[in-house]
This record gives sequence, C-alpha cells and structure tokens, in this order.
Amino acid sequence: MSTAAEVTEAPEAPGYRARHTLPLRVEAARQLRRRRTLLMGGVLAALPFILIIAFAIGGTPDGGPGGGGRLTLMDTATQSAANFAATTLFVSAGFLLVVPVALFCGDTVASEAGWSSLRYLLAAPVPRARLLWSKLVVALGFSLAAMVLLPLVALAAGAAAYGWGPLELPTGGALATGDTMPRLALVVAFIFVSQLVTAGLAFWLSTRTDAPLGAVGGAVGLTIVGNVLDAVTALGSWRDFLPAHWQFAWADALQPELEWGGMVKGASVSVAYALILFALAFRGFSRKDIVS
Repeated sequence: MSTAAEVTEAPEAPGYRARHTLPLRVEAARQLRRRRTLLMGGVLAALPFILIIAFAIGGTPDGGPGGGGRLTLMDTATQSAANFAATTLFVSAGFLLVVPVALFCGDTVASEAGWSSLRYLLAAPVPRARLLWSKLVVALGFSLAAMVLLPLVALAAGAAAYGWGPLELPTGGALATGDTMPRLALVVAFIFVSQLVTAGLAFWLSTRTDAPLGAVGGAVGLTIVGNVLDAVTALGSWRDFLPAHWQFAWADALQPELEWGGMVKGASVSVAYALILFALAFRGFSRKDIVS
C-alpha cells in the first residue's frame, strides 16, 4: 500500500480542454533551455572539427585500402564534403548518437520526478497520457535534431576543408552530387529509426525511476549489451532479432544501386521493440503512484 495518495486527475471543468495542456511548444522551449541540451548540441557540433584536426595531425587518408585490403569509408573521408559527412556518421552511429537519444528520452520524465515537480504538473491538471505524449514527441524531436545537426555541420566543415564533390564509394565508383543528399538523408533517417529501441528503453525507464541518470545509464547499458550479444556469432540466426545486428544496414544506401533489404529488416525489428517499450511506459505510468 502506498504511503502517499496517488495524484488523481481533476474532473473536467467548463472550458477545460485536455489537449490544450502542456503544449508541445512549451515543453520544447523548456527542454531547449536545459543545460544538457546545449551541451549535447555543442559536443555534436564540435565532432566534425575534431575529426578534421585529427586528419590534419595524423595525415589524410590516401584513398588506398585499409586493413584487410578493403577500402572503407575512413579511407575516403577526405575526398569530399559528402565523404566526410558519411564518415562522421559512421564513427558516431555505433555509440555517440546513442547518448543524445538516451539522454533526451531518459531524462524527460525522471527529471520531473527528481525535482518533485511531476505531481504538480498532473495537478495542473495535465492528463497523464497527455504529459507522456508531449514529453515523448519533444524528446524524439530533439533526438532527430541531434542526428541532423551532426551531418549538417560535417557537410559545412567538410566543404571548407576538402571541397564539394561526388560521394566516392568504398565499393568503387561514385554517387553524383544530385544523388548524394537524398542518400545521406536516408542514412540519417535509418539511424534515427534504429535508435528508437534506445529511445523506448530510456523512456520506459524514465517512467519507472526518479533518477534520470539511472534511466539514461540503463538505456545506454542495455544498448551496449545488445552490441555485445550481436558479436557472439554462436547465436547464429538469433542475432537477426537483435536491433544491434542491423545498426549499420544503412551502408546499403551508399552503394551504386540502392539496396533496401537490410534497412527494411532493421527498421521492422527496431519499430517492433520500440512500440512495445512505449506501450509499457504508458501503461505503467497510468497506474503509478506519483509521490514526487
């Protein structure tokens, strides 16, 4: 039995409209002013310049084969702005881009509970489903913005450092300049969809704990566990059910002929897990005693 009464939603009063409570623009403005949002944006914007400095110090790739005699994105990083943007996504998609997703989705509800402001929001009254919906939409929006910010800065920095040109493909050949932007946009879209599992984990944990660090760290930790399990080749075809198994399927978009198979499978797995986790978050929060 709870030691505190559950915060209940007030009955509707004349003029009260649930859909008008906690507008998305208000929640977005609140989250945009958060220090962690500005810090994460700064880190993502700085990464391309750090890579340019690293190439300048260590020497630019000569376009020759990398390890194992295979040409990789890293070997073509300085061929053009498009190649540099693709390389930036390659080095950050496995872990760095996981962090803003976990941060924005895991901190959003738990931080309100940690500040003891969650019960006041519900007493406003903001319906529980409306509160979660507003916070989830804004968190996903900021996550997508983070993934768009990185390649945009990389394109601008790469154009200044290496010039504009076609996307040189590691498999041979090149994509015309007119095809480059749609392909890179497809890459970003797939990375975002593949990270919906991390978003779902973080958001569900955020509704279960009052500690934002626990929700964020738990989502990142479980994502790392998924990557470790995918490395266990003994699991065989079971790895196909792991979202981590498809996280680099976007490489199929950087082929002379666009291939959809891996990306469709990866997106299906990710969306399926995410929908289950989001449903668990809404279901659990609707029955939770709010005491903070």
